[in-house]
Amino acid sequence: LGCTNLTNVTIGRNVTNMGAYAFARTRLTNFLIPDSVSNIAEGSFSNCTKLASVTIGMNVTNIGQYAFTGCTNLINITIPDSVASIGNSAFSSCRSLTSAVIGNGVVNIESNAFYLCRSLFSVTIPDSVTSIGNGAFAGCTNLANVSIGNGITNITKNVFYTSNLTSVVIGSGIIAIGGLTNNLTFEGCARLTNI
Repeated sequence: LGCTNLTNVTIGRNVTNMGAYAFARTRLTNFLIPDSVSNIAEGSFSNCTKLASVTIGMNVTNIGQYAFTGCTNLINITIPDSVASIGNSAFSSCRSLTSAVIGNGVVNIESNAFYLCRSLFSVTIPDSVTSIGNGAFAGCTNLANVSIGNGITNITKNVFYTSNLTSVVIGSGIIAIGGLTNNLTFEGCARLTNI
């Protein structure tokens, strides 16, 4: 934090943890997280506005809250099968993000995980996911197509609030949509024609 002119870093193969806000607000353009790393901590790359490419190592199990929030040049992300949890606001406000591949090991997508990812067009949520937090894909104004796997039993409030959905495929495990009051799950999805 504070190394605002930092443009290049090489991480050794023995590093196991990316500390909180370790590279926040730097000028990194690309980053390779080695397979030795198991945790990407809170805010590790937050507001790295030049960051366009990240490769996440195959042994990362957790992407912490705000890990990549505000990485406005990040174009695509592939979350490996080793990851179990995508933290609160982990990729929020990544406004250039067009593709997010969610690995088959992810169990939890926490609140606001992809909030305001305005270029995101399509998302497939695998069967491994059992929980999607409030507002996880809210404000994704170009999000047109979503496929929700069989592991989800409840789609909580505001998950797709004001997104641009035209089609949603919901898995066979669904029991409930939204909260008890003011669920707003698909509120503002004016183009939604198919569920």
